[in-house]
Amino acid sequence: MTSALTPADERQLLELMLHMAARKTPVEIVGGGSKRALGRPVGAEHRIALSGLSGIELYEPEELVLTAWAGTRLALIESALATHRQMLAFEPIDYGPLLGGAPGAATIGGVLAANLSGPRRPKAGAARDHFLGAEGVSGRAAAFKSGGRVVKNVTGFDLPKLLAGSWGTLAALWEVTLKVLPAPECAQSLLLFGLAPEAAVAAMNRALASVHMVSGAAHLPAGVAARCASLAGNGGAVTALRVEGPELSVRHRLSGLQTLLGAGLPGGESALLDDHESRALWSAIGDLAPLPVSPECELWRLSLPPASAPDVLAALAQRFACDWLLDQGGGLLWLCCAAGTPGEVVREALATCGGHATLWHASAERRAATPVFQPQPAALAALGRRVKHSFDPLGILNPGRLSPDT
Repeated sequence: MTSALTPADERQLLELMLHMAARKTPVEIVGGGSKRALGRPVGAEHRIALSGLSGIELYEPEELVLTAWAGTRLALIESALATHRQMLAFEPIDYGPLLGGAPGAATIGGVLAANLSGPRRPKAGAARDHFLGAEGVSGRAAAFKSGGRVVKNVTGFDLPKLLAGSWGTLAALWEVTLKVLPAPECAQSLLLFGLAPEAAVAAMNRALASVHMVSGAAHLPAGVAARCASLAGNGGAVTALRVEGPELSVRHRLSGLQTLLGAGLPGGESALLDDHESRALWSAIGDLAPLPVSPECELWRLSLPPASAPDVLAALAQRFACDWLLDQGGGLLWLCCAAGTPGEVVREALATCGGHATLWHASAERRAATPVFQPQPAALAALGRRVKHSFDPLGILNPGRLSPDT
């Protein structure tokens, strides 16, 4: 049985890591535990939960910067930012409920360690693009500090960019610093009805490349759209385009989008969602609420060139049935399919476009037996092992989380 340890400050965390390193004891690093079901199961007798390292240390709204303990709940940070009408622009998603856990358990350290971003990513960038600084301890039990509290900090190596997406395999963080941005005054959405995947992807990318500053672009086929409360009753496929900002600007840009895309719509079928409806829709899209995720199915996350999405969907439809959703202009494809769907079939469909597939939701047994993350080319995998060895030569941090040897 795994024993859980919860350090109350950075000194206790450092002492725990010194103890583990001295005994070469593998340890699982978690925040609130909301993403433990992502990635391969970790083989470790001890778990260090960073949820005890909680609280906002510094928040300067005028400077658009926030520093917090890594175990601080995401909801707490978003609440503090909301009081100053600011936000985490990369729109982090709480995947706890999707993965069978409780809502609100996500921590800011876990969000950054997994580099998780929401529908606004095409406009605002990924979580790593807002990660300014970090303090923590490596698998060598050596404390380190990198980055700072200003965007143009170029002293030394930009370790936060490396740590983002490392899934706790390189270091245990106790403090993180992020760039924050003003929250939009208004958010509205243009809905296009009845588009096939090819036409939807073309419309989304035309909108994203336009001057109208679209901050979200997603396509839901008819069956998936029917499960979304904001779209109930439409009866067909829905392509959603979000525009944010001052209300007058939003209205003007939506009008421009309608003019830009209207000629290509079948029958000119479209509608507008107001601020309340739009926020509900994009929250549902980010949380993957319209997909029928259950313990009996598996969820795949495919990152691919947007123009390739229709061909990939067509290739997969010939092999198995699934529910799906396109986000980020077609660059992110979510597949909800039967448990045991061969991973090689999913990845074969991406072979010609250079994308990669992650098994996002499956049983622990399945994740242990199947490559969860896209297998890397030999040279890139070797580089990853060298980076891992530099930070964690004993291999004690989240062993096996990414692959059997990392």
